[in-house]
Amino acid sequence: MKALKETHFSFPNQSNFYKGKVRDVYTIKEAVMVMVVSDRISAFDVVLPEAIPFKGQVLNQIAAKFLKATEDLVPNWVLNVCDPMVTIGRICEPFKVEMVIRGYLAGHAWREYQAGKRSICGVALPNGLKENDKLPEPIITPTTKASVGHDEDISREDLLATGIVSIIDYNKLETFTHALYKRGTEIAAKSGLILVDTKYEFGKADGTIYLIDEIHTPDSSRYFYTEGYEERQRIDEPQKQLSKEFVRKWLIENNFQGKDGQTVPVMTEEVVNSISDRYIELYEQIVGEKFIKADTESTSTRIEKNILAALQTL
Repeated sequence: MKALKETHFSFPNQSNFYKGKVRDVYTIKEAVMVMVVSDRISAFDVVLPEAIPFKGQVLNQIAAKFLKATEDLVPNWVLNVCDPMVTIGRICEPFKVEMVIRGYLAGHAWREYQAGKRSICGVALPNGLKENDKLPEPIITPTTKASVGHDEDISREDLLATGIVSIIDYNKLETFTHALYKRGTEIAAKSGLILVDTKYEFGKADGTIYLIDEIHTPDSSRYFYTEGYEERQRIDEPQKQLSKEFVRKWLIENNFQGKDGQTVPVMTEEVVNSISDRYIELYEQIVGEKFIKADTESTSTRIEKNILAALQTL
């Protein structure tokens, strides 16, 4: 199994290239964006040294499914999913905020709560909650979108005070976020999963707000299995989950949280393959069909050919 760590394409009328933590993004004529979802993996805002086979395909195909399933709620950026690892879409000016929504006390929110905080991003939380408890109602805990380094928690009030987003647009983002999370939880429930928390990114083009990037993938979301959830909470057992949190926990256990002076632990072939298996497991669970592995012998050649063919149709 070969993982796609990076790409180096040069397309006709290409006007820009951006390498993100996970995605390689090519701009065509300042009008169309070609997003290649690589097999790179990041945690604690650090790109880890080893890429994960089939991770890019999993993310791209799950995102494509959920973007299609939510296009009645909010328009999205997608124009063409031309390859298992590629999405082509309209260019939007992104809002510099990630709309994080949480239905359960898990992950970062739990770590903050465990440290004694009873307010996250200005949202008050009751005392007496345990890790992975369902919250009284879903809460939005936005983060500023950092180009480099760590994203930062921010309250609604502070966000509006910075002028990063207008109150009119932010109110729309909140409405869209709640509607998307509700739809996501309904779809997950049909597959025996709980959508614990997730994040959405939005952009604007010609005055219209679009849903951009990926949604409801293991990189942007956390899932629990519905079966056994209540019993595990009752006896204080860890929840069986499908998300990238297991990668973060592995890193924490090996003394890495992205802090200065810390070194990423060695990612053995066994570790890499186990992460790949978990991504495929989530795909099959949430999509409800067997994951068909794309050919990895000539991934770059296949991707370039499919992108060139798609661009000719736009």
